[in-house]
Amino acid sequence: MSYELGTLMHQRDRKRAAYLFRTKSLGKNSIQENEELLGSFEPDWSKFENVFMEELLPKDISKQGQKRTSQFILEVVDILIDYIRKSNDRSTKVLDFHHPHSLKEALGHCLNLDEDPRDLEQILSDCKETLKYCVKTGHPRFFNQLSTGLDMIAMTGEWLTATANTNMFTYEIAPVFTLMEEIVLTKMREIIGWQEGKGDGIFAPGGAIANLYAVLAARYRICPEVKEEGMRVSPRLIMFTSEHSHFSIKRNAAILGIGTNNCIAIKTDAQGKMIPEDLEKQIEIAKASGGVPFFVSATGGTTVLGTFDPINEICDVAFKHGLWMHVDCAWGGGALLSKQYKKLLNGIERADSVTWNPHKLMGATLQCSGILLKEKGILENCNSLRANYLFQQDKHYDISYDTGDKAIQCGRHNDVFKLWLMWRAKGDIGFESQIDRLMDLSIYLQGQLREREGFEFVIEEPEFLNVSFWYVPKNMRHMPKDSQRDVLLDKVAPKIKAMMMERGTTMVGYQPLGDLPNFFRMVISNPATIPGDIDFLIDEIERLGEEL
Repeated sequence: MSYELGTLMHQRDRKRAAYLFRTKSLGKNSIQENEELLGSFEPDWSKFENVFMEELLPKDISKQGQKRTSQFILEVVDILIDYIRKSNDRSTKVLDFHHPHSLKEALGHCLNLDEDPRDLEQILSDCKETLKYCVKTGHPRFFNQLSTGLDMIAMTGEWLTATANTNMFTYEIAPVFTLMEEIVLTKMREIIGWQEGKGDGIFAPGGAIANLYAVLAARYRICPEVKEEGMRVSPRLIMFTSEHSHFSIKRNAAILGIGTNNCIAIKTDAQGKMIPEDLEKQIEIAKASGGVPFFVSATGGTTVLGTFDPINEICDVAFKHGLWMHVDCAWGGGALLSKQYKKLLNGIERADSVTWNPHKLMGATLQCSGILLKEKGILENCNSLRANYLFQQDKHYDISYDTGDKAIQCGRHNDVFKLWLMWRAKGDIGFESQIDRLMDLSIYLQGQLREREGFEFVIEEPEFLNVSFWYVPKNMRHMPKDSQRDVLLDKVAPKIKAMMMERGTTMVGYQPLGDLPNFFRMVISNPATIPGDIDFLIDEIERLGEEL
């Protein structure tokens, strides 16, 4: 028996220890069996009544302080395990929805920050109450976002990261983590197809900031003097992106002073893919107007439709005109790990930079976003200021591992350890299996929708994990497909989504797109999902749709 289990046997009832032991047995026991072991266990926090934070480590370093700290942490872990168990129990709600004013009223004084401290009994209660109203994004029937699910290894990595509580800007305070970051980023670059040991990269706080790094590097390459002299020395720079691309590309034009009017939206075809011929046309127009084209962003898995731009053809146009070629595959980057589906990103090895978010398709906990560059050194040259109070040049170790100077942040969260730990636990083959299985579920969903009346696809043959469709209630199916029907259809998905949230049964997003009426955007990225959950969602849409 492990020390942890032995301690539990002494500190709390045997039923709880047995429950923990059984849940460590590779998941062989069912939820029902776990419930039988757990019974009607209710936490007894009375021992923390009138015990305050000051009586824990690091303030109280006595044996009593150490004991109380251990007990308190174990109680928090129990709360978390209970939440994880409920998140994986299909009989529980995805969310307990309240409108903002109602939730404020329900929580009442619980949200207040007072002059006097609260005891640890109240703190534990606060933790449990907070989770009660959280959306269970790890629930098998949560389909609302691109990032879903809760990977146990990644979660464990996040716990360790929080406990270590170190910054990522220098090797001297994060020696192991900086080495891990180098190894993981190198592996990601090799998977893209760049030359072994070449290139650069860094983890960023989200795909939007990763895209910002790409535009920064591209601008520095064409106009390095902007770093010191500002935009007054810059020509009128023009950048290009798909009309279906992530909004951050256009916003980055605003952030960097390039101007949103100088971020040109390129037309897409019926599948939502950028049209290379329109890109070339817009580049020529920009040149003729005195602008200087410098950057184009292709998308590997658009946010709404999940489509992949034709990277090779876009590269041909970009390189012909001397543009920096970026691929934003924040969503679809994980497809590179599948032998069967990496073809979706054919040509990505030609790119100058790539955004890739492992917290989406790969299932790492939020946040985990990488910006990867083919050219070594440009990131540092673009952003480095050599602040001597932090990045001293005469340190006794190899200062190339002080990666913080190439970041636009100073303090930087450790986003690599959870991903490194996941990769250790799954290997390349595990990630490939996960992604292939999600694609199988997408195909299953498409098949089920085709077999039922009232469902219409936005794209008849989706190529990825986004399946976009309308549900047409029975009383509308006789109507011609015209603007009058579109007005009514536009209201269907929002109303069904609202009823879903009120009931808490499942969550799926809806989207507008151009002139199209609102449609459901079903995203399958949760490894916990099974075909039965897909069936449940379709049944729920049909059932709620008939209540309209």
